[in-house]
This record gives sequence, C-alpha cells and structure tokens, in this order.
Amino acid sequence: MVNTSEFFIGRQTILDRNQDLAGFELLFRSSQKNSAEFFDDVTATASVINHAFNELGFKTVLGKHRGFINVNTQMLMDDTIELLPREQVVIELLETIEFNDAVVERCKYLKSQGYMLALDDVNRYSDRLEPLRGCIDIIKIDLKLSGIGNLNETIAHLRSWPVKLLAEKVDTPEEAQQCMDAGFHLFQGYYFAKPIIVTGKRLSHSELVLMQLLGLIMSDADNEHIVQLFKQNAGLTFNLLRFANSAATGAHRRITSVGDAITVFGRRQLQRWLQLLVYTNDRKGAFPDPLLQLAATRGKCMELLAQSFDDSSAELKDHAFMVGIMSLMDTLLGMPLAEIISPINPPAEVRDALLAGTGLLGKLLLLIKHLEQYDMDAAGALLEELSPLSVELVNHAELEALAWSNSIAQAA
Repeated sequence: MVNTSEFFIGRQTILDRNQDLAGFELLFRSSQKNSAEFFDDVTATASVINHAFNELGFKTVLGKHRGFINVNTQMLMDDTIELLPREQVVIELLETIEFNDAVVERCKYLKSQGYMLALDDVNRYSDRLEPLRGCIDIIKIDLKLSGIGNLNETIAHLRSWPVKLLAEKVDTPEEAQQCMDAGFHLFQGYYFAKPIIVTGKRLSHSELVLMQLLGLIMSDADNEHIVQLFKQNAGLTFNLLRFANSAATGAHRRITSVGDAITVFGRRQLQRWLQLLVYTNDRKGAFPDPLLQLAATRGKCMELLAQSFDDSSAELKDHAFMVGIMSLMDTLLGMPLAEIISPINPPAEVRDALLAGTGLLGKLLLLIKHLEQYDMDAAGALLEELSPLSVELVNHAELEALAWSNSIAQAA
C-alpha cells in the first residue's frame, strides 16, 4: 500500500502567448527520488489526487485555470479518471503509452465526454500519432529533448492538426521568444520568474512611494506620516479607498478618508496589501500576473509553514509572508534585491533570508524554490532539517496558498 503522505505535490506554471496564466501542470513526486511519479497502482494515484484536492476542491485550488494531470495506460483505461472534473483538468498522456486500438477508442470516448487531452513529450512527428488526430487538444514539446534547432520540422508536421502547441522546460526569456516566433501557443517553465537586472535602474516615483510606505509601517510610524505619504500619490489613495470599501474588508460604513481606511485595514493587512500592490502597480509590461500569483503563493505558503514552528507568533508569520512576497521583486523591478529593500529597512531575519538565504526563513524560502523546480531530492533533504514540518504539511500549505493566491490575483 502506498503512503500518499510521502509524495510531494508539484506544480508548474503554464502561460499563453500574452504571458497570462493558462494553467498548471500537477505532478506527484516522491520525496525519496527526483523523478516524476505516476504510480502503476491506480488506487494509489486516485488516492493522492483525492487527498490533494478533496478538502479544498479543484475550483478553489485552481481558480479559473486548468490542471494538467499525467496518466499512464492503466490510469487512462480505468474508470477512476472520470471522477476528475472535466472542466478543470487536462488529461496528459505520458510518452510511455502505446496507442493501440483500445487506447485510441478510450481517448475518443473521453474526448466525447468533454475532457481535454494532451500528448506529452512529442519531440518528433511519428505516424503512430495519426490515430489520435482529432482527439488531442494540446501537444507538448520538451525543448531539452528536441532542441530549439529541431523544432521547425516537428511543427511543420503538426500544423494541420487542430491542436495547440505547448513548449515545456522553457528556461529563459530568449527561449520563450524563440518558441513564440516558431508558433507555439503555450509555454511551461519559470523563465518569467528569473531576474533581468538593468544596471543603473532606479525605482519609479510610485514604486518608491510604495517602498517608503512599507518602511513607515514596519518602523511603526504614526498614522499621520503614513496618511501624508499616501496623499502624494492620488492613484494609490484611490486604490486604498476603493479596496477599503470593497466587500473584502467587511466595512459596515462608507470609508472616505485615508486615515479611516488605515484603521479599517489595520497595520498588518495594510502592509500585506502594499506588498501585493507592488506587483500590479502601473505594470503593463512583461508578466505581472504570473509573478503576482507566484509571489503571493510563496508568501502565503511561507506564512502557513512558519506557523508550524510557532503558531502564537504573529511576527514570525508576518516576516515569513514578507520574505515570500519580496523574493521576486528583483525580477519584477529589474534591480538588485538589496537596492529594492534598502528604503524599507526590513527586520534582520527578513533581510538575511532574502539576501543570504540564512536562518529559518531562508530555509523555508529555499524549500519552496526546490519544490517549484521539482528538485525533490533537495526538498526531502532540507525537510529533515525543518522539523516539525512533514510532506503532508507542506502539501497542504502549498494547496491552500495556491487557492489564496488565485483569489488575490482575480481581485487585483
């Protein structure tokens, strides 16, 4: 019997040509080996999926996006797969599947029932794929296996197929652009989260105001100083009042002043709102939405993990959230992280975690990065240093954080 608490739930971002979030690939990986795991035991596979999503639900975890789920031949042919919500998943056929008559008929049936199907690791066109023409919605091509230089021939064979092409293991913005030029529709990888530092760049006025506000809140400045700084930026003041009067705050009367809005928020929530706002403030350039989602997920996940060490410490949880949120600001702003956080003067443990990766918060951030990169050997080893954390606690935190970040991204 497989112990489902020994398997990390992995997920990787999938973007469309507009660099908007299109979905996630969901994988189940052993904490003992660094390889994708989709078990031969159908019951175990179903148990992991049920364990992962039954409590929160697919809709809550994935929001409006789809989850790509790998299946082998046994899982494909088993009725259990029809328990998955057809409007929320893409059934991804592993490259190990033999496309015999029974498998092709099964794919046609699932397609007729409204499921989306994807082919994994199609790195060269082959006649063996022809029986699936008309069944498949998405074809995935692994850049590391096929190479950028070999894409054109494969794509030429697939142009007549009514499918979207997905490039996976896209590591750099340059690779993403090459794939876009080649005609790919979807892109999988964390290329959008890698910082490109522009020498000599400075924060814009609105970005600087946000950083100064965060600094004032963290230094426990009086409300009047915070109000005056808000008033220097009309757009920021408007956003604050709009959010203060939204259903999310639960305000029972109309809020018309910055001072009242700060009171409604409270210092803690105001700080978090400002940290998230950095990712949406005046940004019409590259990749704001996926970065917001990733940063928000990191922040919330770190907060949930931190409470396992001291649930009574609001300060520890706030600092953990701050580290997660701020860990991608160098990517967002194109500046060294040390320069970005300088106006804020964060607590020493936050600064050390962000700049040196040290302390408890540094280790939690590293754990999350290992999980994002599917380095489960490293994640499993680090987890042993982070007692009382367990794989089960980490998985629950990841799913809850993803659900929370979905709600934040939709409201941003």
